[in-house]
Amino acid sequence: MSYVDMEIASQPDCWRTAARLATSVVDRLPQPGERVAVVGCGTSWFMAMAYAARRERAGHGETDAFQASEFPAGRRYDRLIAITRSGTTTEVTDLLAALRGVLPTTVLVGDPAAPATDLADATVPLAFADERAVVQTRFATTALALLRAHLGDNIPALSADAEVAVRAPLPIDPAQIEQVTFLGRGWTVGLAHEAALKCREAATFWAEAYPAMDYRHGPISVAAPGRLVWAFGELPEGLAEDVAATGAAFVHSRTHGCRSVIGNWAAGRTPLDPMADLILAQRFAVTLATSRGLDPDAPRHLARSVVLA
Repeated sequence: MSYVDMEIASQPDCWRTAARLATSVVDRLPQPGERVAVVGCGTSWFMAMAYAARRERAGHGETDAFQASEFPAGRRYDRLIAITRSGTTTEVTDLLAALRGVLPTTVLVGDPAAPATDLADATVPLAFADERAVVQTRFATTALALLRAHLGDNIPALSADAEVAVRAPLPIDPAQIEQVTFLGRGWTVGLAHEAALKCREAATFWAEAYPAMDYRHGPISVAAPGRLVWAFGELPEGLAEDVAATGAAFVHSRTHGCRSVIGNWAAGRTPLDPMADLILAQRFAVTLATSRGLDPDAPRHLARSVVLA
């Protein structure tokens, strides 16, 4: 079993641990009404997108997400949250250094001894969710689970969904698929981007991601038999029927019990939380990799952290 397989399977326990930790780090996290920026790179950026949309929709305050290198200098915020597994990523450490004494910063980090912890005003250590794999899975989702717990989301219920997702059959056989497009709405747009990234990283597979409402504005043109559309969260009216008309397979856990147009999975099961659905997408990506003769622990051209000279 690969490291990434084991780390995917450990997510339910990590999320429960994150929920307990959230109660002890309240003073380091955004307070209601604060205007907040959340930054990261790659996977961490997509978790920032998900949290930002969820926090703002929950009424906790205006929240923006940025790739760390694209943070708008000079824009006013009450707090910045940085998500970084290694704590060494150049774009993140450069930003934290630039904001010292300018803006209160908190870093969610896998390695409490990393440089980012010395640069931030506060640290939330997530060493229990750090990973040996290059491809991120549990660290990113654990960071999001902690932030969701801080928003008041029911993490025990979410973890129960995750237990289902780590054991259930995949909703579709990856061997039947030559291309996949992931869709989301609101906070799940970030999850869709993350699912597509897992397929590209682990399996060098053609994977795209879009806001679900924008899918019919062009991207649907690549849908066809042998291709897959996988939606997270709320589904726009008529989208499933439009996908079916293309001949592509369709997976959507929230309203169809992960029903595909070419088969059924977990018929009648209570829909999974989209974060648990992301676990299925992670497993789909790893299965894609192994079916293509690739090692998901050795993704092409990637390292655990991007540190620039």
